[in-house]
Amino acid sequence: MASCPKNSILYNGSHCACQVGYFLNLTSNSCITYTGSSAIQTDSGIDYYAASFPENFFSFDSIRKFTQSQAVFLEATLVMLLSWLVFCFFLRFTKLGDGRNVWFKIRWWISRLDVCFATRHWLDDQKLVVKRKTELGGTFSIASWILFTGLFAALLYQIIAKRTIEVHNVKATNAPDLASFRNDMEFNMTTVSSMSCLNLQRPTTLLAGSSGFINGKVFPISNFLNFSCYNTSLGPTITLKCSNCRLNQDYMSISWQFVDLPNSPASAVGFQFNVTTKDHTRGGHLSFVSGTLKNGSNFDDSPVTFRGVDTNVLIFNLFPHIYRSANDLRLIQPLFHEFVPGSVLHETSQLQASLERASDGKINTTLYVNYLSSYIIETENQTIIGAVGFLADLGGLYCISMGIFLYLLVQVIPVSVEFIILFFLSSFTLGFLVKL
Repeated sequence: MASCPKNSILYNGSHCACQVGYFLNLTSNSCITYTGSSAIQTDSGIDYYAASFPENFFSFDSIRKFTQSQAVFLEATLVMLLSWLVFCFFLRFTKLGDGRNVWFKIRWWISRLDVCFATRHWLDDQKLVVKRKTELGGTFSIASWILFTGLFAALLYQIIAKRTIEVHNVKATNAPDLASFRNDMEFNMTTVSSMSCLNLQRPTTLLAGSSGFINGKVFPISNFLNFSCYNTSLGPTITLKCSNCRLNQDYMSISWQFVDLPNSPASAVGFQFNVTTKDHTRGGHLSFVSGTLKNGSNFDDSPVTFRGVDTNVLIFNLFPHIYRSANDLRLIQPLFHEFVPGSVLHETSQLQASLERASDGKINTTLYVNYLSSYIIETENQTIIGAVGFLADLGGLYCISMGIFLYLLVQVIPVSVEFIILFFLSSFTLGFLVKL
């Protein structure tokens, strides 16, 4: 008798099988645990911003990694503003000498940087009597532009990061609405195990409608789906394909069974699923849901083995979804709803006893699909900031940046009342006109 692989048990005197929670790795010829993640993943696959100028040309996603919020821009602005003010403050204590050293030249050019609060420097310099210029105007002018630039960068970040909102609408359906949904659908169900497709007993029929009700009918599976099986490193994968599907039943179920073969018992440690749908005529977009089911209980993550007569039921919901912002793209959105485990073994002694009972030599699996056709979900992306709103915000930032330092300047250097009134009146008028 050949020796059994590691982490295996002996049953019926001469046959080997992996312990509870283990399956045979044919490459290493050893029983290993399945480490797949139990997280359920879903995605609509809709990209509304494929031609977005800011993200394509400025790689906004890479910037977002380093700037998680607009607070980063505001903090950088504050650092630059304080650095500039401290620099100008210490310049006031430098020695001017004969008026030809570097400190004097720096202070002279700072006074000429007053582009916001005084604009007649060069004209006044041509007069016979040259009026002494203050450096404070140049200091505050550059400070106001630093503040405005930082606030403007934060505004751009906010517009790019939160430029649209997704609006969902639910409406009742009628027959013509549902008839317009034509999707290509594919269900992939992998039974994580040491089995192969040779263990499979292929189904020939499916149930459309609710069992026991008047609308429940049995149809040949070939009328709706293409059924196939192929072997993978994790076990046999069942594939159900439907091209240009038009769903006219709210409920549909199909069952298949794996049975014992010599030296290949029917047992599994989990299930993998991947359901995808895409528009039949526009294959660029798809919806999918995928995940792993490897435990018969929601309370712990202890390894188990699925084997026995009770059926493992995978329940999926499908609902019609219209994406208005993607040229009325119509997709049937799949969602994983529930997993109802069948016969589950937790102890090695239970598995050994089950392997020695011929009546337990099977794994029954049922795929149950619930088509939520009573309502249609409509999704539309709406822009929350338009051109007029952007200009209004920009004008407000400009007024705030200039107004703060004008107020500080007035407290230090007398400025004509007419200039102050004119400045605030023009700022108010500009903001009012932009808002209109």
